[in-house]
Amino acid sequence: MEPMTLALPIDPAANQLLLHSPLALLTGMVLDQQVSMEKAFSSPYVLTQRLGHDLDARELAGYDPEALVALFAQPPALHRFPKAMAARVQEVCRALVEHYDGDAARLWADPADGRELLARIAALPGFGRQKAQIFLALLGKRFGVQPPGWREAAGGYGDADVHRSVADVTDAESLRLVREYKQQMKAAAKAKAAGA
Repeated sequence: MEPMTLALPIDPAANQLLLHSPLALLTGMVLDQQVSMEKAFSSPYVLTQRLGHDLDARELAGYDPEALVALFAQPPALHRFPKAMAARVQEVCRALVEHYDGDAARLWADPADGRELLARIAALPGFGRQKAQIFLALLGKRFGVQPPGWREAAGGYGDADVHRSVADVTDAESLRLVREYKQQMKAAAKAKAAGA
């Protein structure tokens, strides 16, 4: 099965950046918490505009932390928590420099199998198991990164024909279905906590 392209309802230039810049895609995933998917995945594009050029892991890894926070906090802020997220993006970039020569694409270039790729992603700062599985599903479903066993390693996010995460968004309708699923999960978690 040919992967379908990620298409979020955001600025077309922001979508294009996600397709052509592995670091922008990874940065969007880093930011994808406590803000809308659209906000998280359009912020890498806004950051490139503020920097005046494409994202570069080496540059961001060595960026003055306070200046980076200022870039993130400048209205409209790139995230609800600009200080924490600027630091997180910088930590991820430092890990890329240390382990992948500053090239985000090398993170997923040639893993032996899905488990190895999941372990690589989960080793990044701020990537717990669920976030790592979602990013693995995103790479597999939308970018054709499909080492043996990738669907199993991605857990339920790797399943075909589901609407559970950003990995399943191809248009406005699929985004609506993902939102519904997330609301159902939140409601179920609340009900479980109330009954516990």
